Amino acid sequence: MDDQGNAFELDRLRKEFGDKIAVDDVTLAVPRGSFFGLVGPNGAGKTTALSMAVGLLRPTSGTARVLGIDTWQDPVGAKTALGVLPDGLALPERLTGAELLDYWGLLRGLDRTVIRNRTAELLRVLELEEAEQLGTVVLEYSTGMRKKIGLATALLHSPKVLVLDEPYEAVDPVSGRVLTKILRRFVAAGGTVIMSSHVMPLVEQLCDRVAIIARGRVAVEGTLDEVRAGGSLEDRFVELVGERELVGEELSWLGS
Repeated sequence: MDDQGNAFELDRLRKEFGDKIAVDDVTLAVPRGSFFGLVGPNGAGKTTALSMAVGLLRPTSGTARVLGIDTWQDPVGAKTALGVLPDGLALPERLTGAELLDYWGLLRGLDRTVIRNRTAELLRVLELEEAEQLGTVVLEYSTGMRKKIGLATALLHSPKVLVLDEPYEAVDPVSGRVLTKILRRFVAAGGTVIMSSHVMPLVEQLCDRVAIIARGRVAVEGTLDEVRAGGSLEDRFVELVGERELVGEELSWLGS
Protein backbone atom coordinates (compact mmCIF):
# COMPACT_ATOMS: atom_id res chain seq x y z
CA MET A 1 0.00 0.00 0.00
CA ASP A 2 1.29 3.46 -0.91
CA ASP A 3 1.53 5.57 2.23
CA GLN A 4 2.10 8.87 0.41
CA GLY A 5 -0.45 11.36 1.69
CA ASN A 6 -1.96 8.91 4.17
CA ALA A 7 -2.08 9.66 7.88
CA PHE A 8 -3.45 6.31 9.01
CA GLU A 9 -3.44 2.89 7.37
CA LEU A 10 -4.68 -0.59 8.11
CA ASP A 11 -3.16 -3.19 5.79
CA ARG A 12 -4.85 -6.63 5.85
CA LEU A 13 -5.32 -6.32 9.60
CA ARG A 14 -6.70 -9.48 11.17
CA LYS A 15 -7.60 -10.60 14.69
CA GLU A 16 -8.66 -14.08 15.73
CA PHE A 17 -9.90 -15.09 19.18
CA GLY A 18 -9.79 -18.85 19.01
CA ASP A 19 -12.19 -19.87 16.26
CA LYS A 20 -13.79 -16.43 16.09
CA ILE A 21 -12.53 -13.94 13.50
CA ALA A 22 -13.19 -10.50 14.99
CA VAL A 23 -11.41 -8.50 12.26
CA ASP A 24 -11.11 -10.12 8.85
CA ASP A 25 -8.22 -8.68 6.79
CA VAL A 26 -9.35 -5.06 7.03
CA THR A 27 -7.59 -2.59 4.74
CA LEU A 28 -8.18 1.16 5.01
CA ALA A 29 -6.27 4.29 4.04
CA VAL A 30 -7.09 7.64 5.63
CA PRO A 31 -5.62 10.66 3.80
CA ARG A 32 -3.92 13.38 5.82
CA GLY A 33 -6.25 16.18 6.84
CA SER A 34 -9.33 13.95 6.77
CA PHE A 35 -12.15 13.69 9.27
CA PHE A 36 -12.82 9.96 8.92
CA GLY A 37 -15.82 8.13 10.36
CA LEU A 38 -15.81 4.40 11.10
CA VAL A 39 -19.32 3.06 11.63
CA GLY A 40 -20.79 -0.37 12.17
CA PRO A 41 -23.16 -2.35 14.40
CA ASN A 42 -22.19 -3.58 17.85
CA GLY A 43 -19.68 -6.42 17.55
CA ALA A 44 -18.69 -5.47 13.99
CA GLY A 45 -14.98 -5.19 14.85
CA LYS A 46 -14.56 -1.39 14.99
CA THR A 47 -13.02 -1.19 18.45
CA THR A 48 -10.85 -4.26 17.86
CA ALA A 49 -9.52 -2.85 14.59
CA LEU A 50 -8.74 0.54 16.13
CA SER A 51 -7.14 -1.08 19.19
CA MET A 52 -4.76 -3.01 16.95
CA ALA A 53 -4.03 0.03 14.81
CA VAL A 54 -2.93 2.18 17.77
CA GLY A 55 -0.87 -0.51 19.52
CA LEU A 56 -3.26 -1.56 22.30
CA LEU A 57 -4.00 -5.04 20.93
CA ARG A 58 -1.56 -7.21 18.99
CA PRO A 59 -2.97 -8.34 15.62
CA THR A 60 -2.97 -11.95 14.47
CA SER A 61 -1.61 -10.68 11.15
CA GLY A 62 -1.38 -7.55 9.05
CA THR A 63 0.11 -4.13 9.74
CA ALA A 64 -0.95 -0.64 10.76
CA ARG A 65 0.87 2.62 10.07
CA VAL A 66 0.61 6.17 11.39
CA LEU A 67 2.14 8.76 9.03
CA GLY A 68 4.00 5.88 7.41
CA ILE A 69 5.39 4.57 10.73
CA ASP A 70 4.61 0.92 11.52
CA THR A 71 2.71 0.84 14.83
CA TRP A 72 4.26 -2.43 15.94
CA GLN A 73 7.75 -2.09 14.44
CA ASP A 74 8.27 1.43 15.82
CA PRO A 75 5.68 1.89 18.58
CA VAL A 76 7.33 4.96 20.12
CA GLY A 77 7.50 6.75 16.77
CA ALA A 78 3.89 5.91 15.94
CA LYS A 79 2.52 6.78 19.37
CA THR A 80 4.36 10.09 19.41
CA ALA A 81 2.20 11.13 16.45
CA LEU A 82 -0.99 9.62 17.92
CA GLY A 83 -3.60 10.91 20.34
CA VAL A 84 -5.94 8.11 21.39
CA LEU A 85 -9.28 7.99 23.18
CA PRO A 86 -9.96 4.25 23.46
CA ASP A 87 -13.22 2.56 24.38
CA GLY A 88 -13.51 2.01 28.14
CA LEU A 89 -10.43 4.10 28.92
CA ALA A 90 -8.98 3.18 32.33
CA LEU A 91 -7.55 6.18 34.17
CA PRO A 92 -5.75 6.67 37.51
CA GLU A 93 -8.83 7.46 39.61
CA ARG A 94 -7.29 8.96 42.76
CA LEU A 95 -5.93 12.00 40.90
CA THR A 96 -7.64 15.26 40.00
CA GLY A 97 -7.83 16.21 36.33
CA ALA A 98 -4.79 18.49 36.59
CA GLU A 99 -2.76 15.85 38.44
CA LEU A 100 -3.69 13.28 35.81
CA LEU A 101 -2.61 15.55 32.95
CA ASP A 102 0.63 16.41 34.77
CA TYR A 103 1.39 12.69 35.11
CA TRP A 104 0.42 12.07 31.47
CA GLY A 105 2.56 14.92 30.22
CA LEU A 106 5.61 13.69 32.10
CA LEU A 107 5.13 10.23 30.59
CA ARG A 108 5.08 11.95 27.20
CA GLY A 109 8.33 13.76 28.00
CA LEU A 110 6.84 17.25 27.95
CA ASP A 111 8.38 20.19 29.78
CA ARG A 112 6.67 20.94 33.10
CA THR A 113 5.83 24.52 32.11
CA VAL A 114 4.27 23.32 28.84
CA ILE A 115 2.22 20.75 30.77
CA ARG A 116 0.98 23.35 33.23
CA ASN A 117 -0.05 25.84 30.55
CA ARG A 118 -1.75 23.26 28.33
CA THR A 119 -3.49 21.66 31.31
CA ALA A 120 -5.02 24.96 32.39
CA GLU A 121 -6.26 25.63 28.87
CA LEU A 122 -7.68 22.13 28.36
CA LEU A 123 -9.51 22.11 31.69
CA ARG A 124 -11.00 25.51 30.89
CA VAL A 125 -12.08 24.70 27.34
CA LEU A 126 -13.48 21.28 28.32
CA GLU A 127 -15.37 22.78 31.26
CA LEU A 128 -13.52 20.81 33.94
CA GLU A 129 -12.20 23.86 35.78
CA GLU A 130 -14.86 23.82 38.48
CA ALA A 131 -14.23 20.17 39.28
CA GLU A 132 -10.54 21.00 39.61
CA GLN A 133 -11.22 23.93 41.94
CA LEU A 134 -13.32 21.62 44.12
CA GLY A 135 -10.52 19.04 44.21
CA THR A 136 -12.71 16.42 42.51
CA VAL A 137 -10.80 13.25 41.68
CA VAL A 138 -11.41 11.24 38.52
CA LEU A 139 -13.13 8.53 40.59
CA GLU A 140 -15.95 11.03 41.22
CA TYR A 141 -16.24 12.17 37.59
CA SER A 142 -19.42 11.49 35.65
CA THR A 143 -19.22 9.38 32.49
CA GLY A 144 -19.23 12.51 30.33
CA MET A 145 -16.49 14.14 32.42
CA ARG A 146 -14.36 11.00 32.07
CA LYS A 147 -14.79 11.20 28.32
CA LYS A 148 -13.63 14.82 28.36
CA ILE A 149 -10.56 14.23 30.54
CA GLY A 150 -9.73 11.25 28.31
CA LEU A 151 -9.85 13.57 25.31
CA ALA A 152 -7.58 16.00 27.18
CA THR A 153 -4.97 13.24 27.60
CA ALA A 154 -5.19 12.57 23.86
CA LEU A 155 -4.67 16.24 22.97
CA LEU A 156 -2.05 17.19 25.56
CA HIS A 157 1.07 16.39 23.50
CA SER A 158 -0.28 18.04 20.32
CA PRO A 159 -0.53 14.90 18.14
CA LYS A 160 -0.83 14.81 14.36
CA VAL A 161 -3.47 12.06 14.29
CA LEU A 162 -6.41 11.54 16.66
CA VAL A 163 -8.11 8.15 17.00
CA LEU A 164 -11.32 8.51 18.99
CA ASP A 165 -13.62 5.61 19.88
CA GLU A 166 -17.14 6.97 20.48
CA PRO A 167 -15.94 10.41 21.67
CA TYR A 168 -19.46 11.87 21.94
CA GLU A 169 -20.91 9.05 24.01
CA ALA A 170 -22.44 10.39 27.28
CA VAL A 171 -21.37 13.96 26.41
CA ASP A 172 -24.09 16.60 26.85
CA PRO A 173 -25.08 18.79 23.85
CA VAL A 174 -23.25 21.89 25.09
CA SER A 175 -20.01 19.97 25.66
CA GLY A 176 -20.60 18.21 22.35
CA ARG A 177 -20.54 21.54 20.53
CA VAL A 178 -17.26 22.44 22.21
CA LEU A 179 -15.82 19.06 21.21
CA THR A 180 -16.93 19.62 17.62
CA LYS A 181 -15.21 23.01 17.51
CA ILE A 182 -12.00 21.49 18.88
CA LEU A 183 -11.96 18.66 16.35
CA ARG A 184 -12.80 20.91 13.40
CA ARG A 185 -10.03 23.31 14.41
CA PHE A 186 -7.63 20.36 14.69
CA VAL A 187 -8.46 19.20 11.13
CA ALA A 188 -8.33 22.76 9.76
CA ALA A 189 -4.80 23.05 11.15
CA GLY A 190 -3.71 19.94 9.20
CA GLY A 191 -4.51 17.20 11.70
CA THR A 192 -6.37 13.97 10.95
CA VAL A 193 -9.26 12.52 12.97
CA ILE A 194 -10.46 8.91 12.88
CA MET A 195 -13.68 8.57 14.85
CA SER A 196 -15.93 5.60 15.48
CA SER A 197 -19.59 6.31 16.20
CA HIS A 198 -23.07 4.80 16.11
CA VAL A 199 -24.72 8.18 15.52
CA MET A 200 -25.20 8.53 11.77
CA PRO A 201 -26.32 12.21 11.71
CA LEU A 202 -23.20 13.09 13.72
CA VAL A 203 -20.95 11.28 11.25
CA GLU A 204 -22.70 13.01 8.33
CA GLN A 205 -22.25 16.38 10.03
CA LEU A 206 -18.54 15.95 10.78
CA CYS A 207 -16.88 13.48 8.45
CA ASP A 208 -15.69 13.87 4.87
CA ARG A 209 -14.79 10.18 4.50
CA VAL A 210 -16.58 7.12 5.94
CA ALA A 211 -16.17 3.36 6.16
CA ILE A 212 -18.93 0.96 7.16
CA ILE A 213 -17.66 -2.21 8.79
CA ALA A 214 -19.79 -5.31 9.37
CA ARG A 215 -18.92 -8.81 10.52
CA GLY A 216 -15.25 -7.86 10.74
CA ARG A 217 -14.99 -6.65 7.13
CA VAL A 218 -15.19 -3.30 5.37
CA ALA A 219 -18.51 -3.26 3.50
CA VAL A 220 -17.88 0.10 1.81
CA GLU A 221 -15.41 2.97 2.11
CA GLY A 222 -15.01 6.33 0.42
CA THR A 223 -16.08 9.94 0.56
CA LEU A 224 -19.29 10.63 2.46
CA ASP A 225 -21.23 11.16 -0.77
CA GLU A 226 -19.83 7.97 -2.33
CA VAL A 227 -20.85 5.90 0.69
CA ARG A 228 -24.32 7.46 0.98
CA ALA A 229 -24.94 6.75 -2.71
CA GLY A 230 -27.67 9.37 -3.05
CA GLY A 231 -29.48 8.55 0.21
CA SER A 232 -28.80 9.03 3.90
CA LEU A 233 -25.92 7.36 5.69
CA GLU A 234 -28.38 5.58 7.98
CA ASP A 235 -30.28 4.10 5.02
CA ARG A 236 -27.02 2.95 3.43
CA PHE A 237 -25.90 1.48 6.75
CA VAL A 238 -29.11 -0.52 7.17
CA GLU A 239 -28.94 -1.67 3.55
CA LEU A 240 -25.43 -3.08 4.02
CA VAL A 241 -25.69 -4.36 7.58
CA GLY A 242 -29.27 -5.65 7.54
CA GLU A 243 -32.26 -4.73 9.67
CA ARG A 244 -33.73 -6.91 12.40
CA GLU A 245 -37.48 -7.14 11.92
CA LEU A 246 -39.93 -8.14 14.66
CA VAL A 247 -41.65 -11.32 13.57
CA GLY A 248 -45.24 -12.29 14.31
CA GLU A 249 -46.09 -11.88 17.97
CA GLU A 250 -42.59 -11.08 19.25
CA LEU A 251 -42.86 -8.77 22.31
CA SER A 252 -46.60 -8.42 21.76
CA TRP A 253 -46.98 -8.40 25.56
CA LEU A 254 -45.38 -4.95 25.80
CA GLY A 255 -47.97 -2.31 26.67
CA SER A 256 -50.70 -4.87 27.28
